Amino acid sequence: MNSPVKKTDKDALADMPLVAHLIELRTRLLRIVVVWLLVFAGLFYFANDLYTFISAPLRVFLPEGTSMIATEVASPFLTPFKLALISALFLAMPFVLHQFWSFIAPGLYKHEKRLAMPLLVSSILLFYAGMAFAYFVVFPLVFGFFTSVTPTGVAVMTDINKYLDFVLTLFLAFGLAFEIPIATVLLVLTGAVSVEKLKQSRAYVVVGCFVIGMVLTPPDVISQTLLALPMWLLYEVGIIFSRFVKPRPAETDETSE
Repeated sequence: MNSPVKKTDKDALADMPLVAHLIELRTRLLRIVVVWLLVFAGLFYFANDLYTFISAPLRVFLPEGTSMIATEVASPFLTPFKLALISALFLAMPFVLHQFWSFIAPGLYKHEKRLAMPLLVSSILLFYAGMAFAYFVVFPLVFGFFTSVTPTGVAVMTDINKYLDFVLTLFLAFGLAFEIPIATVLLVLTGAVSVEKLKQSRAYVVVGCFVIGMVLTPPDVISQTLLALPMWLLYEVGIIFSRFVKPRPAETDETSE
């Protein structure tokens, strides 16, 4: 008598109806929202302090006798509120990504599962590193440049909500830019490109990095280079780690344990 065949995670996943997948996804999304709100509840008391910290790179360059302003009635409350809400999401990102990882993990191959956790941790750290790079390196350059070219007779008094939107955009841009090594590894893992193809595209990537640096930073060579060089170096790091990645096989005859 033949013994029953043991089902793998991938087989069990394939047997699950669509409704079950949707229910699991809803459960994980609810967990994300709950954790996000809990972190926000802890940060809300410090919302004004958070805004003081986030606005420091601009305030240090403001001329004497000027300050930031609120042009809308509710801005003094809503702007720190929005900052605390988004900061809570950034802080909860490890949990958010872990929930998405847990949702897709059953559909991955064994060697992909071994890579997933290092990639997950690395992507979080690189995103935070990109934000730190923007705050400590890019912001002083950007605001120093903008305030230095102010026409005579014009007082620099930035609206607090406009400033928050500006810095959040830069945080997101630099955070995503620092994900380049993860993107290259995933491209090789999925078989979309090979390591040799990445090497051959190096010249185009270097040009692209400087173009992105020109778009995201003030029109001066120093700040453009400070963004382009890390992006290029991160691309090279991605190529190095991609050499140790086994591309996904063309046929699905491999199962996970």
